[in-house]
Amino acid sequence: MPAWDGTPAHGRAIQKQLAPLVRRTADLGPASQVVGVDMAGLRRGPVRAAAVVVGLPGLDLVDWQVAEAQVSFPYVPGLLAFREAPAVAAALEKLSVAPGLLLVDGQGLAHPRRFGIACYLGLMFDIPTIGCAKSRLIGEHGPVPDVLGAWTELRDEGEVIGAVVRTRPGSAPLYVSIGHKVDVETAIHWVVAACRGHRLPEPLRLAHLAAGGQRLALTMVP
Repeated sequence: MPAWDGTPAHGRAIQKQLAPLVRRTADLGPASQVVGVDMAGLRRGPVRAAAVVVGLPGLDLVDWQVAEAQVSFPYVPGLLAFREAPAVAAALEKLSVAPGLLLVDGQGLAHPRRFGIACYLGLMFDIPTIGCAKSRLIGEHGPVPDVLGAWTELRDEGEVIGAVVRTRPGSAPLYVSIGHKVDVETAIHWVVAACRGHRLPEPLRLAHLAAGGQRLALTMVP
């Protein structure tokens, strides 16, 4: 990745430089495992990132790791990768298995410069990556039926930048977008396949718990 001088303007320039490198077509065979990553801020300075591997189709817990890092860059909408990616990358590198499919708690193409944190991590590790955000950063969409797996296109200036997906009836939908080496339909398929009755796909739900300081047993987690 290009060296960053720590300023928001340079961060935006890097995103524009790297965005054309994102592959928007699927390059993913049958997946037996999926990794979820999330990060939490701690009370004093450092941030903690977690990477969790679950098996498919049973969603059994295979491995999980955490990493902490100091950050000096404040939260700036649209520049999440520069704050979170180093700690997330450190957690991923500690895993006992190489990630084959990555779900990221954040945006991919559904980003003003088409380069959210899911794109950043996808390019960094050169693996199929999906952005899975709890809130919308940009774009417009119609209603989503209250049925598991239902979805509608998320569009910005006429371009399809992702999908709004119902992962649990009765809960708000998730904003799913391409990170790298997937297309929108493939991203929707794997997000829904990784759900187990919660709004968040299981790898992201467990990563959220681990980043928050909860220990996970290396067994099936209900």
